[in-house]
Amino acid sequence: MESSIERALAITPASTARERTIDITTTGARTRRPRRIEVWFYRVDGRIYLTTSPARRDWYANIVANPEFTFHLKHGVRADLRAVGTPVLDRMQRKAVFSSVIADLDQPSNPAGILQPVASLEEWMVGSPLILVQLPGEARR
Repeated sequence: MESSIERALAITPASTARERTIDITTTGARTRRPRRIEVWFYRVDGRIYLTTSPARRDWYANIVANPEFTFHLKHGVRADLRAVGTPVLDRMQRKAVFSSVIADLDQPSNPAGILQPVASLEEWMVGSPLILVQLPGEARR
């Protein structure tokens, strides 16, 4: 993997909203048509995840039905990366990832640049989608 792409993927809790913002193109679960949407990605323990605050998301249903998608970097470097998404269903893994994401969002320098209440861990556990992203050039875990 190119070093510029590796740097763009190496976000930390200090990363800005702009640095976390990507597009993904999934294949519609029912329509089988491409669907592109803007989302944030997160890094937890060196792995890349897609998640959002508690809510039902079409992109999650699309990845569950069709795990291959495109991960579009668009800030600092532009790249369209082939990706495979795996839903994270294990309760302990979900808890660890969501705890990290919540801590990231609940810091004084919130990456969104605004102070807003972050849902509780239990709300995230029950209502948030969580996808582990595997990109080309990454070691399988």
